[in-house]
Amino acid sequence: MNISRKWLREFVDITATDKEYDSVMTLAGQKVETTERMDAEIKNVVVGKVLSMKKHENSDHMWVCMVDCGAGEPVQIVTGAQNVHEGDLVPVAQHNSYLPGGIHITKGKLRGVESCGMLCSYKELGLTEHDCPEAYADGIWILNDEGCTVGEDMNIVIGNDDSIVEFEITNNRPDCYSLIGLARETAAAFNVPMKHHEPVVKGGAEGNLGELLDVDVQADDLCPRYTARMVRNVKIAPSPKWMRQRLRSAGIRPINNIVDITNYVMVEYGQPMHAFDYRYVKGGKIVVRRAGEDKTLTTLDGNVRNLQPDMLVIADETKPVGLAGVMGGENSEIVDDTVDVVFESANFLGSSIRKTALALGMRTDASAKFEKDIDPMLTVPAVNRACELVEQLGAGEVIDGIIDVDNSDPNHKRLPFEPDKMNALLGLELPAEEQQKLLEQLDFKIENNEVVVPFFRTDINRMCDVAEEVARMY
Repeated sequence: MNISRKWLREFVDITATDKEYDSVMTLAGQKVETTERMDAEIKNVVVGKVLSMKKHENSDHMWVCMVDCGAGEPVQIVTGAQNVHEGDLVPVAQHNSYLPGGIHITKGKLRGVESCGMLCSYKELGLTEHDCPEAYADGIWILNDEGCTVGEDMNIVIGNDDSIVEFEITNNRPDCYSLIGLARETAAAFNVPMKHHEPVVKGGAEGNLGELLDVDVQADDLCPRYTARMVRNVKIAPSPKWMRQRLRSAGIRPINNIVDITNYVMVEYGQPMHAFDYRYVKGGKIVVRRAGEDKTLTTLDGNVRNLQPDMLVIADETKPVGLAGVMGGENSEIVDDTVDVVFESANFLGSSIRKTALALGMRTDASAKFEKDIDPMLTVPAVNRACELVEQLGAGEVIDGIIDVDNSDPNHKRLPFEPDKMNALLGLELPAEEQQKLLEQLDFKIENNEVVVPFFRTDINRMCDVAEEVARMY
């Protein structure tokens, strides 16, 4: 699991250096494999302003530009790009700069004219068209609409002023396959408050959710909870810069605002989501069932999958439209002219998802999470967060109401609070009050001499599990 230190700060305030953070988190039981600075490969590349341009005397396609880089006299740079104009803001790799791949830029001569650096495309900065959807693909990256200033470090412009921490998460801790889960662990390890965010959805779009959509969970033994909401008048477009940068920090390629929202929520909450194009959900009905007589499904990657009768599928009233917990179907994907969207936020039995993914040889980010039996209480806040982001991005209008078919256990797991037994097991002499304080840092509660286990801690089943939590916090 990779997390961004910048993104983490939305949930917990800590001032530790990367080295200090790695040490504390590893000691507290969340092992850090590596921490890498995103700006490690790009050095001495800044925003420059093209002051003037003239034709190269020895070339019919090159330009000699004078560029203000924000410090000292303007520098002369030769470029062959044809999409640059006077007054443009552009990325400038100055003399003695570095680009991804270890490329070293120094001053030199091009056709006999001195060039003190290089104007850069987004590709030369290690970015793709998904990171810069409005940029010209085969020329210099024009930064006029990026809100940057002359002389600004390009690492800040592209969001590289960040550290990416790679955690080795054990399979019994599915709650830590999320930014919020690791923020919760961070708050406990550093004994600082956690900043919680409750999604707020304004809603109010035209339509009655109950009349537009029906959900029938037939395989309730494989689907403890299925939650859905609808968005109308969707406007498919690239996500804003801040969202694209955060997805990139998590190793996810931006696609469009609706798909990016589902991936953003998956990283943040650890709850995989799927967005269906409502017009392809025949009869306005979603059925969660075993595949049964259905033999094949073409998934989003364009491959035809051979279904087995006991595989869990998401279907409309006539056919499967997705492999539950693994991948959506090609026949319901979000496309440029999508108007109405159904957000699915569901919980599936881990063993079922694992068997399906293994049988089809298609382990995905979603299946990797579902197969570990994630918390069914995540479905509602996750779908509300997705709808909140839709409104924040101006990507559509949310219909009031939520469909929530809930077959999960609504009761917290409770275990006897046995301080003396835990001390004997751990070889410690911690007072019961101190043990309680350490457990409360991790959102456990002590009531009537019982440990009330948080829903997200699906791994806590016995006294020794509780003792381990006390030990690692101690």
